[in-house]
Amino acid sequence: MADLNGQLTMFDNGENYKEFVDKFKPAKTTDDCYTPENIYEAVAGWVSKEYGVDRDSFVRPFWPGAEFEHCEYPEGCVVVDNPPFSILQRIVNFYMSRGIRFFLFVPALTLLRRRYDVCCIATGIAITYENGANVNTGFVTNLEPGTVLRTAPELYAIVDPINTYNEKKGKAALPKYEYPDQVVTSAICNRWSKYGVHFRVKVEDCRIISHLDCMNVLGKNIFGYGLLLSERAAAERAAAERAAAERAAAERAAAVKWQLSEREWRIVREMGEN
Repeated sequence: MADLNGQLTMFDNGENYKEFVDKFKPAKTTDDCYTPENIYEAVAGWVSKEYGVDRDSFVRPFWPGAEFEHCEYPEGCVVVDNPPFSILQRIVNFYMSRGIRFFLFVPALTLLRRRYDVCCIATGIAITYENGANVNTGFVTNLEPGTVLRTAPELYAIVDPINTYNEKKGKAALPKYEYPDQVVTSAICNRWSKYGVHFRVKVEDCRIISHLDCMNVLGKNIFGYGLLLSERAAAERAAAERAAAERAAAERAAAVKWQLSEREWRIVREMGEN
């Protein structure tokens, strides 16, 4: 709703009309993860080279309003596309039952929730799709019979830089700052809280500052301000930083390593004997 001057009308609760209407728009889901064109082209180029298939045979049946079961699949075609993730198994079953070749984008963490007669390609590429969703992505295909799971370092090396470019496009690169022990910020303390590190600054041991003198030449400030610390508080800050680093390293090392049972070892030894 706008007034006579074309301005957005404000409701009593402070929201404007656009914000009011936006609340009723359907939420985006992983089924709305449409692939950026440069990502698709990179993947399609790899598929064509890796499997020796003609790019002219590629079809893309997944677009808003389309029903993939009723799309036309010319003889010898290859479906190279990003399907709705919620019905992946149904899609794979449909193509396998009809002998239609495919190479599909899939969520990386659920790669193996498929069938033994398709190949899962684990790349774990974090792709930012056109709706802004960031999904760790792998692929599933029937172009590689006999293989259940594989990696594809060359595909990763092609796609990952393109995704990084897409994410940075139109965004200013945010600088990263490292402060001396005599300066602490709330952002630094946030990280220490995450790792269970206790740190406290008393009134007599600090002064609130907006920047350091050396930052003046660049016209920079400390975002959200910071504290200039006494020598005693600076020593405690240094100790807190060491403790946080140690706990972060311990957290990385604490991952559970699962072990095979004797039954599973027997299966492992029996496989491939024929």
